[in-house]
Parts: sequence; C-alpha cells; structure tokens
Amino acid sequence: MPSTDFKDYYAILGVSKTATSEEIKKKFRKLALKYHPDRNPGDKQAEARFKEISEAYEVLSDTEKRQKYDQFGRYWQQAEQTGQTGWSNGGVGVDVGGFDFSQYGNFEEFINELLGRFSTPGGSSSSRSYTYKTSTGQRDYSDFDGFGDFGGFGEQAATKSADKEATIRLSFAEAFRGVTKRLNLGNEIVDVRIPPGAKPKTRIRVRGKGQYNTYNRQRGDLYLNVELEPHSFFQFEGDNLVCEIPLTPDEAVLGASVDVPTPDGMVTMKIPAGIRSGQTLRLRGKGWPLTKGGRSDQLVRIAIVTPQNLSATEREYYEKIHANRTYNPRSNLKRVTL
Repeated sequence: MPSTDFKDYYAILGVSKTATSEEIKKKFRKLALKYHPDRNPGDKQAEARFKEISEAYEVLSDTEKRQKYDQFGRYWQQAEQTGQTGWSNGGVGVDVGGFDFSQYGNFEEFINELLGRFSTPGGSSSSRSYTYKTSTGQRDYSDFDGFGDFGGFGEQAATKSADKEATIRLSFAEAFRGVTKRLNLGNEIVDVRIPPGAKPKTRIRVRGKGQYNTYNRQRGDLYLNVELEPHSFFQFEGDNLVCEIPLTPDEAVLGASVDVPTPDGMVTMKIPAGIRSGQTLRLRGKGWPLTKGGRSDQLVRIAIVTPQNLSATEREYYEKIHANRTYNPRSNLKRVTL
C-alpha cells in the first residue's frame, strides 16, 4: 500500500499520539472554528480541510475507535517497513490486539467500516442514506458524506447549524394583504411569499434556503422573523388591532355616529351617550387575518379631547352649560380620608 493511502489523524489535528481527550477536543475546536464553511464561504480548500479535521476528531475522540486506529497504524508501519504492497501478509510480529487487519484492501476500507460509512465496491464512500450504531447509541444520517457530527463543536449538532435566521420588515399593508419579497441571500436571489396575516414575532420558514451543510450535502432552512414598521393609527393587542378615536365632550355626553378607519376602509360606529374616556368599543371581524381563518376584532379606544381656540358662540354655550350643570364628578371626593 502506498504511504499516501494512510491518514495520520494526529498530524492532521496537530497533536501528539499521547494527547489527552481534552487536548484533542481543544485542538479540534480551534481548527473547526478556523476552517468552518460558514467562515469561509465558497472556499473549497477550507471545506476539504474542515472535513478532514472532522474525520480525524471523530476517530480520535472515541476511545474504542482511537485504539483500533492506533492498532491499524502499527500494522501499516510494519507493512511499509517490510515493503509490502498489499495487506494479506503484512504486520508480521505486530501486536494488533487479535484483530485481523488483512481483511482490508486499503486504509479507506478500514476507516469506512470504523466510522460506519457505506462503501461502494469501488472503495469510495457512498452518499446514500443508512444507519449505523456507535457506543453512544444509534445515529441516522441522510445523504451522509462520510463525516460524523460535530462531536460537541459549538455545543450543537451539525444538522442544526445549517439553519439560518434573518429579520424581514414589512409595512402594515404588506403584512395584512400578503406580499412577495425578493431577498438577496448573497449568492442567489429568491422570491419569498409572505402570507396574509403576518404580525410581529411571526416566523416564516423558507425550506432549503439556509446554509450549506457539509455533512449531508443539503441546505438547512431560512427562518424569517417578521417585524412591522410602526403605523400612525393601528397597533396590536394580542391578535386584535387597537386604535384610538378622539371625541368631543358633547359627542361623549349626547352620543354620536363617527367614522372609524379599518384595514378595509372607513366604517360608521355608533357611540353610546355618556361614554367615558378610556372605554373600549369593539368592531367584530374587522381586525387582523388569523392563521386558522377569519379575522380578529378591532378595538376602538375612546379619548375625550378638550377643544382649543373656542369661538365666541362656543364659549357662550359652554358658559351656559357650566352655570346650569347639575352633575358634579367630584362629589365623592368629600368622603376620602386617610
């Protein structure tokens, strides 16, 4: 076997053969951060290096795999020293822990079995789906390219790291009616349809538009977190819309019919006589589109405003009301004590 067939995982990680598990883990994390595809977009050399150090870490971080790999290394060195080009008679005088390495035609066959990779008759790893078992349980990989999970890198699985989040700002009109937004994802332009009824904290999933996952050759998903631009009249209160309508004192006392803006246009609302400032009236079904269908309500909050710059006639009548008023809103204050 040519010497280039064997991979020295210790050299790949830059650690000694007596390195502790913690030293190996620390070195891997440093290299993984440096060569991770997210930090080196489009860099094929960095991607290949990341795969290489990930493979090395998966072997050396597992006690059983590391032990078997070390045994194989001694077998390989003996074969090199004796000038063996094959494996059937190599390893004479080498203690390999009772394991028969001569069954492998090359290093790739050995490592494929060690890592549970599916190998084609030609000796290369397949990207088909399969299941394999490890000492920590069973793992399932789809379109696996031969490298295991991060082994604790970033404290999250590789499949999770491929998802991406972004914020998208919409106007009230766009969110209410739905809109198609064109997004620049860096290396591609995509059109995303925002369904009617998006509101603050709505999370929209765009399948297959996240980051590239070097482990399973698939892309994660893109999650869009919706933010709405402030509106001059409407606000949210739960699923409902809320607005404020000003009334003059005479409208509040006598009652009135007033026009109120809704997402669909103006509607006429009857104001009952004697309403107080701060009270809320409800326009049913005039609020925001709901995901389960239908519409929420629009809540109309009343604010009684004092008129400014009175005309002479208005002032005369207010003075007459004041002189003849029988209602004292502060009559109960006389009974207030500590």
